[in-house]
Amino acid sequence: MRILLAEDEKELSRVLVTAMHSKGYSVDPAYNGLEAVEKASQGVYDLMIFDVMMPVMTGIEALKKIRAAGDQTYIIMLTAMSEIDDRVTGLDAGADDYMTKPFSLKELLARLRSLERRSENYTNDVLKFGDIVLDSSEQRLESFNSISLSAKETKLLNLFILNADKKIDSDVLIAHAWENADDLDQDTLWIYISYLRQKLQSVNAHVEIQGEKGGPYQLVNTNGGNSNDSEVSL
Repeated sequence: MRILLAEDEKELSRVLVTAMHSKGYSVDPAYNGLEAVEKASQGVYDLMIFDVMMPVMTGIEALKKIRAAGDQTYIIMLTAMSEIDDRVTGLDAGADDYMTKPFSLKELLARLRSLERRSENYTNDVLKFGDIVLDSSEQRLESFNSISLSAKETKLLNLFILNADKKIDSDVLIAHAWENADDLDQDTLWIYISYLRQKLQSVNAHVEIQGEKGGPYQLVNTNGGNSNDSEVSL
């Protein structure tokens, strides 16, 4: 998994990054809310972890901006606040979970393992963007009609919808959809991108995948909308 960690306490950030690296996770650290928003807008992440109290822009403010941009990446908030109202504020702003400081590294790593397992089983059962609906559990794409998808097509479209309007590099798409990506070439990815383009056209969707062979690729709403139209149903 690729993780965006926004924590202004640099020593704590270093400890968390080291612990996650030791388990094979790729981690990009940010030290304030604005930096987190900028990195989230430019990169593709499987998980974001935000401290609530950060300089320049709070974690809650960063969370709201990321959700307003249509980014549906799973977000865990770190808070020293134990009041229920504070937790509710974060959840209402779009957070998926929270952990109260001080917390155990074992618990954090256990949650990451749980998210990995859920990701492998298509956790986001139903994703919506523009006029399309992706039912991952059924591997079905729906718009004005419906069509079946392969497992790889489902994984690719899942990532595209969660990161709608972002330009996604080929290596990110390959790593997300293929377990053994070392021997995979751009030609194979291009074939699957072409399959998805054909299937989006076949269901008469006003959504398309843009980009030339070799990437980057971008999922866009051609009906005048943007990624704010995206929704997740678990």
